[in-house]
Amino acid sequence: MTELELRLEAFVKLGDLFRKFCKISKNNEHLKENINEWFREFDETIVLAGHKNGWFIRENILFCLEKWGALLTRDNLVNWLSDYTILQNKPKTVALIMAGNIPLVGFHDFLVTMLTGNSALIKLSSNDNVLLPFVIKYIIFTAPALKNKITVTEGKMVNFDVVVATGSDNTTRYFEYYFGNKPNIIRRNRNSLAVLTGNETVEDLNALGDDIFRYYGLGCRSVSKLYVPKDYNFNIFFESIYTFNPIINQVKYANNYDYNKAVYLMSEYKLLDNGFLMLKEDESYSSPIATVFYEVYDSLKDLELKLEAEKEKIQCVVSKGVIDGEISFGQTQNPSLSDYADGVDTVEFLIKA
Repeated sequence: MTELELRLEAFVKLGDLFRKFCKISKNNEHLKENINEWFREFDETIVLAGHKNGWFIRENILFCLEKWGALLTRDNLVNWLSDYTILQNKPKTVALIMAGNIPLVGFHDFLVTMLTGNSALIKLSSNDNVLLPFVIKYIIFTAPALKNKITVTEGKMVNFDVVVATGSDNTTRYFEYYFGNKPNIIRRNRNSLAVLTGNETVEDLNALGDDIFRYYGLGCRSVSKLYVPKDYNFNIFFESIYTFNPIINQVKYANNYDYNKAVYLMSEYKLLDNGFLMLKEDESYSSPIATVFYEVYDSLKDLELKLEAEKEKIQCVVSKGVIDGEISFGQTQNPSLSDYADGVDTVEFLIKA
């Protein structure tokens, strides 16, 4: 077995673990005394992740694992990598600086690094420093030869060749100063938005609710802004997303809702509010938790030109037969293996770096 095949097999086995664990979790079999030790440890890891980060509820972690489990099959991985000349890669050490806004948000960078034949030097976010170490432990268990190819560090990052870093607009200034002399991908803040025409069905708008509320809107693929035509009927929108109202029972979400509502009311902003989501007219793309900004457009053609001019700020555009490159309602949190963050092909980058 070649090293590439060894690495591929390790991630295929990881996908199998994810799928089986999600299945037993749905049936509550993870609570049985005689459960597989890896499943038991995985369950304990998920509980710990939730304790360390209150946004990481079990439902969202399992959603993440289920999506990755569906992607990590031999056929999917082979088909994805067949578009690249992996064997041309010269092995290097890749410094991975990961965000922690949603569960396993940096996993794709780790996957790419390993499957292109490189070593990973990882700095985790304090908000998500439990799940990936378990994943790494399992990969090394299935492929012990990879033990020296993966390092997680809490200190200063040294002895690396390439950098892939994800952070805020503020931290990227530091990244650019510190890592600017190395080949790098440095990602800034991006947001996702939806363009509505008023012709959407209840089913479309309900699916949009998943794009808004999944991971509490903390992901860069979460919709934080709506573009609507003049005289848009927001009642239909609110009625369509009402099934998501239990989200207000999550304490951290409710606290943010109450705080942001108080700030808006003291500032005498005009709000549209249904008791668990506020809509505020605002030109910004990035909205606070429990809030979605909206803006009225006059012409779809002019709006498309505007979005093209500001594409560096945008991760996803959700619409239905309106915008080139659009994503269907309800699909922002279902990226494929080739949906690269910020549209930068990390496989190609690492091969050529």
